[in-house]
Amino acid sequence: MRTWTGWFESVAEAQRRAEKCLPKSVYSALVAGSERGITVSDNTSAFGELGFAPHVAGLSNTRELSTTLMGQSLSFPVMISPTGVQAVHPDGEVAVARAAAARGISMGLSLFASKPIEEVVAANPQTFFQLHWVGSRELLAHMLDRARAAGAVGLILTMDWSFSEGRDRGSPVIPERLDMAAMMRLAPEVLVRPRWLTQWARSATFPDLTAPNLAPPGGPAPTFFAAYREWKSTPLPTWEDIAWLRAQWDGPFMLKGISRVDDALRAVDAGVTAISVSNHGGNNLDGSPASIRVLPSITRAVGDQVEVTLDGGIRRGSDVAKALALGARAVLIGRAYLWGLAANGQAGVENVLDILRGGLDSAVLGLGRASVHELSPSDVVIQARATRILSVNSPCVFE
Repeated sequence: MRTWTGWFESVAEAQRRAEKCLPKSVYSALVAGSERGITVSDNTSAFGELGFAPHVAGLSNTRELSTTLMGQSLSFPVMISPTGVQAVHPDGEVAVARAAAARGISMGLSLFASKPIEEVVAANPQTFFQLHWVGSRELLAHMLDRARAAGAVGLILTMDWSFSEGRDRGSPVIPERLDMAAMMRLAPEVLVRPRWLTQWARSATFPDLTAPNLAPPGGPAPTFFAAYREWKSTPLPTWEDIAWLRAQWDGPFMLKGISRVDDALRAVDAGVTAISVSNHGGNNLDGSPASIRVLPSITRAVGDQVEVTLDGGIRRGSDVAKALALGARAVLIGRAYLWGLAANGQAGVENVLDILRGGLDSAVLGLGRASVHELSPSDVVIQARATRILSVNSPCVFE
């Protein structure tokens, strides 16, 4: 039964409340994008260029929203996308995992998370562990062994955060550690957010800026930025490296960050189970197209060989319906659930998931479908300006 205290009616309201309760630096880190923020804006605006072709009679009285993704049952086609260091709430990734479990969907846990994988899997047995290509093959193999031992059901390799050197648009200066000097510098913006401060005071902890899932065998967890520096200094992986990593994991394996048909085909050759059409929420190469723009060409090319998901710009259940109609099996969400977490903890994440599920159900109803699996391109009206040509002879033209 829904608890009405703190309940909100839209993801936009969750964002408004998150901005109101979070210190400025913390909120800015959630909404930042690379360089000019072209891609982060396009991720959401591109959905507005897609319309629906609804029916008015003969509609289905019941709708089936459930699906499967990488062998896991989902009550509706949404999965938690892995995001790092969720210091918007003391319970962080554990609260998100519990919310996802309560709503019957899978959890994606970031390598740069603030909570260890063992705690998160205990909160949600449908947890996928996410890796970046970082350190040596030996370190990567160790992290896979730890994920297996913890009970992770699958692996996500994130490749859409690899080559942006531009500082995130609007990103604040984040301290290496919350030492006395850092706390004094941040005190003016924290003191005007008493609710956020009280949450952390009650938890008897400080925001954790370490990366416990990157701890070497027998060693301490590095700080987030020490882990970030190691990742940045690691030689960039080849397709052969990706195939090697895939061979080390005998379960479901998603490659996240595809935005071109030729890369999608290479991912299939590497043996992945699924791909995520993604630009890292606008935090990679700015000027990359919105994920939804390139989804159709990719699903046409490889949708019969691997499961295709979409990550980027999902703010409404109708956005989920549009992605499914254009070929995605499910979507991954990031900022939306983080705003819910900031607004009301675990209940706020559940609230966001309920909003998306309700909006999806309304869209499926209006389109005259009885199941999300019946959605098709014929349900979507594509405006002329949405048919953006990316480049001459581009392998990822939105047609």
